[in-house]
Amino acid sequence: MNIIIFLFILAIVLLPMFLKIIPEGFHGVIVFLGKYNRTILPGLNVVFFPFEKVQKVDVREQVMDIPTQEAITQDNVSCMVDGIVRFKVVNPSTAIFKVQNYRSQISAKAQTALRDVIGSITLDEVLTKRADVAEHIKNIVDSAAEQWGVDILAIEIQNIEIPADMKRSMAQQAEADRGKKARIIKAEGEKEASTKLAEAAMILSGSKGALELRTLQTLKEISADPSEKIIMTLPNNFFGAFSPKSNNE
Repeated sequence: MNIIIFLFILAIVLLPMFLKIIPEGFHGVIVFLGKYNRTILPGLNVVFFPFEKVQKVDVREQVMDIPTQEAITQDNVSCMVDGIVRFKVVNPSTAIFKVQNYRSQISAKAQTALRDVIGSITLDEVLTKRADVAEHIKNIVDSAAEQWGVDILAIEIQNIEIPADMKRSMAQQAEADRGKKARIIKAEGEKEASTKLAEAAMILSGSKGALELRTLQTLKEISADPSEKIIMTLPNNFFGAFSPKSNNE
């Protein structure tokens, strides 16, 4: 009877050692006598203690910063760039046993790819095509991360710092472009206005009495403040009197 009680107490004491609870969002990698055996899912699992050891692996989406990198663009402009990497472990056993510290490997590969991609394009492309640059970096890192059991979900470029003198040059260029557009728009407006004025002049010249009506309308418009204006009226044929007469007359 005492032996049965002893064995019962011993079983109660040792039972927790044979049970392993894996929380949601993790997988358990089991090593049997130093060799990979199997992967267990979240929940209550039975392990063969003490020959089996369990290592938890986070399979949730993770975010890691890309430290600020100094890169030189194709047009020889130095800039400081940083970003983030979003990734997820899809093969826990590969991530643990095929690579030493997969997070460090991802960080190193992302930094190298960031410098290489920015070095192959111009500064304008870096600033205007940020999403395309990030996608290119993601493809490079993802191709390497597949061998580590990791899926790269996205890479985002956060900050791009350029030298102060380059910022001033870009501001001057932007101002010059705005001035150019303003002059073009003004010239197009004047061209369109001159075309309409020429059409109006032809219509007025072809209608008897139209010019006199237009003159009266103009006088009405400029008579809002007579104290600041001097108006001189002349006959419509005043300037015609000084024009050379035709040979038929």
